[in-house]
Amino acid sequence: MRTQVIRRGLVAAAVVTTAVGVCVGPLSASPGATSGGNAASSDKATQAGVDSTSALVQLKGDPLSTNARTKPAQGKKIDFSSSAVKSERAALSALRNDFKAWLRTNAPKAQIVNEYDLALNAVAVRLNGTPLDTLRGAPQVTRAEYERTYTIADSNDPDLSLVHAVQAWRSSQVGGDANAGKGVKIGIIDTGVDQTHPCFSDAGFPATTQLGDKRFTNNKVIVAKVFNMKGGQQGYTPEAVQEHGTHVAGTVACNLDTPAVVNGVDVPYDVSGVAPAAQVGNYNVFPADVQNVRNEDLVDAMEEAYVDGMDVINMSIGGNASGAQDLGTVAVDNLDRANMVVAVAAGNSGPGHYTVESAGSAERALTAGASTVGHFVGAAITVGATTYRAATGDFPVVSSPLTAALGVVTGTTNGLGLACDTLPAGSLTGKIAVVSRGSCSFATKIRKAQDAGAVAAVVVNNVAGDPIAMGGDAAVQPAPTIPAYMVDRGSAAGLVAANGQSATIDATLAYFRTGNDNIMAGFSSQGPTDTSARRVKPDVVAPGVNVLSSIPTHLCGGSPDCWTFLQGTSMATPHLAGMAGVVRGAHPTWTAEQVRSAIVNTAAEGVLTRYTDGTTVERDVNVTGAGLANLLAAVGARIAVGPVSTSFGTIPGGSGQTRTATVVLTSLTGAAQTVSLSVDSVQGAGVTFTAPSSVTIPATGSTTITVTATSDKGAAAGDHSADLRFAVGGVEIAHSVLYAYVG
Repeated sequence: MRTQVIRRGLVAAAVVTTAVGVCVGPLSASPGATSGGNAASSDKATQAGVDSTSALVQLKGDPLSTNARTKPAQGKKIDFSSSAVKSERAALSALRNDFKAWLRTNAPKAQIVNEYDLALNAVAVRLNGTPLDTLRGAPQVTRAEYERTYTIADSNDPDLSLVHAVQAWRSSQVGGDANAGKGVKIGIIDTGVDQTHPCFSDAGFPATTQLGDKRFTNNKVIVAKVFNMKGGQQGYTPEAVQEHGTHVAGTVACNLDTPAVVNGVDVPYDVSGVAPAAQVGNYNVFPADVQNVRNEDLVDAMEEAYVDGMDVINMSIGGNASGAQDLGTVAVDNLDRANMVVAVAAGNSGPGHYTVESAGSAERALTAGASTVGHFVGAAITVGATTYRAATGDFPVVSSPLTAALGVVTGTTNGLGLACDTLPAGSLTGKIAVVSRGSCSFATKIRKAQDAGAVAAVVVNNVAGDPIAMGGDAAVQPAPTIPAYMVDRGSAAGLVAANGQSATIDATLAYFRTGNDNIMAGFSSQGPTDTSARRVKPDVVAPGVNVLSSIPTHLCGGSPDCWTFLQGTSMATPHLAGMAGVVRGAHPTWTAEQVRSAIVNTAAEGVLTRYTDGTTVERDVNVTGAGLANLLAAVGARIAVGPVSTSFGTIPGGSGQTRTATVVLTSLTGAAQTVSLSVDSVQGAGVTFTAPSSVTIPATGSTTITVTATSDKGAAAGDHSADLRFAVGGVEIAHSVLYAYVG
């Protein structure tokens, strides 16, 4: 039987209806929403340290922190539930509304993009050509000044900041931004790479022998080949027709500091791939509009990439795992043994255990789970005194402000219906429909709303974190033509309560940086693998929600400003592939296994939170693997651990058995190291994990230790895990997951 593998990209509809969580919602509705930094400057460098296109405007009246009625007693914090605070917030909100009304009359081009009442009683304003002195003349204003800009070492790209990429580039191991991935070749097995995009300009790259169809290569994209059984008779080429592969490649290796514009919004940082100095290979297994690739074509592409000298390959793909290793996973394992790192998506079949897909289920794959990046491009939707931030996606947006009554489709998902079935005729005539994410595609929901008479649609997220850029669905015909946006889950209650009230969708789009980072994606596939080995997967997590990257320029009418936000474990995987490229470039003598270990066994723990609420730390190793990847730690790794995690398989319930496994340790420093070992972070009652207390790893070669899992006869059924920690001089240098299943 032929195995079909599908690309793992945009997630259309997460079917999650669990408890309400805490996330950024209306700008004026919660303490978190009024803190600074949620909307970044739209100007990169108009002046040194100053953004003259934006202003902070301080209004009359003291903020909550200094107001005599609301400031806290010494050593305490503001009580946001007190009647005095609620009353003062309402008064400050009314003052801001007065200023908004003044702006509409006296400075109609100016746009309020953020509001504050805690540290400042103020608003942030996009001037859009309005003189600063005009705002200073408003009766409500105390002070107005251009916004200042601030930077830290790795702040120029949120994705890179979360995985400490820029700090890694500037480490002694890498030697600077220009060296990040230099001399390394990374193969993209996907839908093609558009070499005409500015991300892949070959300016400054060395003249390189180019392979395949040279119409689609340059000295940055050095290979362009197509793999499809019917490729010859169909006339397929390696050209990047679909968006997925170019987006993935941009995350891997977009050239350093490439300016980006999304839907006309100038993104306030310049985009870089994780390994910007790397060269890439285009191995197109989804040519033209092909949606599936067979194992034979996939393995062909993998082998060709190896022969072509790729050091790393990225496979943001997934297919059903069958309960045993298929040949695709065997190929992955063997190529790793042959010293090529293979980064693979875990899949988008979560939540739930045993959802990890092939080939991410391969033992030696560098398998990626997905977490959030807290930013998006969108518009403001105002209902009374409350403003919601709404993400744009593949659907139309308003060209001028649209005002209409809200038409809430009621149901059981935070009070909202899913709108997957036909709605009563005329039930939304002239209204802005409000529906929940889940069960069916976004295009289906929006089309159902349009057919019921809606003039626009707002989809409310059903998982914690920011709204996402909604993707289209070619299967929905006729395609929806009304404007559509997504807001976060925290907006549900306010929108349901405002049913029938007038709402205005602003036509001006803006970039929002929210800080809703490191929340596990509900769609991210989970382990253990559905095999007797029950391996922990994913191995490690990287940003995979609201990831900004390049797409083919033909999708933007040939404009080089061709970018979009996508989500999926497809978007997390290239972060790992890029990391592998940087690590391999910094340490060319390390084996593929050692590179994988450096990335997995130095990951940050305790920073990933649950998709259900966005605040509770996720401790399940089959959700997070070793944690959030940290490139700075990876390039400085001191030992390699093999395998990167240890599974003891299934221990029969009530058996009281002891299982053993071996772990191979190698020094990466060129010197012998005496390492202390400990076991902690035990999850699940009744299984004890043990390891030697110390071991000396030789300067060359390796040493092997034995670890054990002992099950009590009364051990609880299900998952059991712990962390095996390695330290030198009391400082942890690596950690590895130990896992057993009792049943």
